[in-house]
Amino acid sequence: MAFKFKSSSREPMSEINVTPFVDVMLVLLIIFMVTAPLLTVGVQVDLPESSADSLPEEQEPLTLTINSKGEIFIQESKVEYDKIIAKILAVSKNRTDTRIYVRGDKTINYGRVLEIMGMLSGSGFTKVALISEPYKER
Repeated sequence: MAFKFKSSSREPMSEINVTPFVDVMLVLLIIFMVTAPLLTVGVQVDLPESSADSLPEEQEPLTLTINSKGEIFIQESKVEYDKIIAKILAVSKNRTDTRIYVRGDKTINYGRVLEIMGMLSGSGFTKVALISEPYKER
């Protein structure tokens, strides 16, 4: 008499438990959502308000800031007036199609902001735009 042993129904589990992975990803998502607004802090400027629509962004723009004291900053580093073009060309790797956002404090002379924008346009930069705060109903 031959005995047949029944094959065991206990086979190795071939599934991956993704619950811990999802938990870690959700925690990372929350961390990035909280820290992302903190990364956009730059030079403190009181921008004027405008009801114009915002421009679409396809690449990271350069930001040129003029604060209330008339000091000029590219991104967050202070630069002298006569070295603006050289610094922007160096940062943009001589690409004159780089988008440049000009942030001028609302207390600064409008002529000063236009003078700097004209200097940028005269140097071949074609995508120069002003930044403002969204218009708030009062």
